[in-house]
Amino acid sequence: MSEIRLNLVDFNTILTGTLPASIGDLCVAALSAEPETIYELQAALERFRRDAIDFRTGHLFVERDEIDNRPYDAGLLIIDLAARIVAFESTYSVPSPNGQVFYHDGKGTDIPIFYSLHPDWIFAESVYEYEFLNEDRRATRAAIPRVDARTILYGRPLLEFIAYNVRHAASCDSTSQTLDPVSNAITEIHRRWLLTPRADLNNQSPRDVLVANKDFVDSDLESRALQWSLCLEGPPCLPRDSHAYRFAGFGTHEWVIYYELIRHLLRSAFRVCSEAPKVMLLKHLSVPLDEPNSILRPVASFEPDSALTDTDEFINHLDQCKLTWLTEPNAELEDRIPFMIIDNERKRLPEAMGGRSMVIDEDCPICKQMGDECESGLEVCFWHLDSCNMDQEFAFSSSRTIDEWEQDQRRFQEMVDKETRDVEELVAKAYNQLH
Repeated sequence: MSEIRLNLVDFNTILTGTLPASIGDLCVAALSAEPETIYELQAALERFRRDAIDFRTGHLFVERDEIDNRPYDAGLLIIDLAARIVAFESTYSVPSPNGQVFYHDGKGTDIPIFYSLHPDWIFAESVYEYEFLNEDRRATRAAIPRVDARTILYGRPLLEFIAYNVRHAASCDSTSQTLDPVSNAITEIHRRWLLTPRADLNNQSPRDVLVANKDFVDSDLESRALQWSLCLEGPPCLPRDSHAYRFAGFGTHEWVIYYELIRHLLRSAFRVCSEAPKVMLLKHLSVPLDEPNSILRPVASFEPDSALTDTDEFINHLDQCKLTWLTEPNAELEDRIPFMIIDNERKRLPEAMGGRSMVIDEDCPICKQMGDECESGLEVCFWHLDSCNMDQEFAFSSSRTIDEWEQDQRRFQEMVDKETRDVEELVAKAYNQLH
């Protein structure tokens, strides 16, 4: 059995040990869970290895003041979580940011588990290259302010923005010449919220934050779904106290849920304005942000007999609409609860379907067989959201840039044009055969 010297590094600790080289490969794959500490990495290993490895036991690792860069047996592997660098000098394998490892159930299996790391990770093929890079990388990452974007995207900043802009739009309705001024205003306010850079988001727009890590989160969820299908047991989730959960990127499911939530809040706000004009007496507020890591925390306690301003009442009404919509079963989502869909995506748990949900047509033998296999635990199928019901313009797309969106639009139009030509040719051919 080949062994390597493995160095694990975070902002506070360096652990060095001599372990089987295969465990080094599993540690690299576990970086797909975005651990920030050595012990988060230890928890992430459970994705790929059922019998957990305790890094804290002295016979495996020794805590050191500096990295031990002496190769052992098959070589050397350094995983620096603080700098997000993997460095290696190994005859056993060549670690990479994308690949596969085989699931270890205590005895070993031939079940491949695919992984893909966040694009931030750098792979260095020598200790020299690592030593050249790590100090600057560590300093750069340490200087990045940690922002819990959900306190802004779901909290008082969002509700204030909606309240102010809906009040302004409602006051202009009488001069509007459009056929559906409210619908147009909803789209415009939504667009403006998504595209406007904000200081509390490090000068990014909400949309920038929402799409920044979508591909990575979707890829990791796809890997977990494949693992569940092959192992026939749910994959380990990210702990809620982990960095990766608390500052999780937004995947497709939350992107779609967030779109529908904002549309719901905007419709509710316009209804309030039309039914109770007094709430339009709005003024600017300077209120602290919500506590971190809770998209369900109310922005304020609401007591009808307290001396609240009209603005406070309006915002608390919107907040209650948000909480209700997020926490109740939604018929448009097959009675799933929106908050649970978001939470599952944040902890990287795919949305599994019940066996009977697979049966679209009771008279279809294939549907019935799939349903029976799901019910008996022989197969797992998954439920997905997509953006087919969202407005078809750049602001509401998942494209990273306007150029990317325009390229997608051109490709789509080319596909439509080709299909149209194919149909016209078939019709013309059939016509000629008949005449």
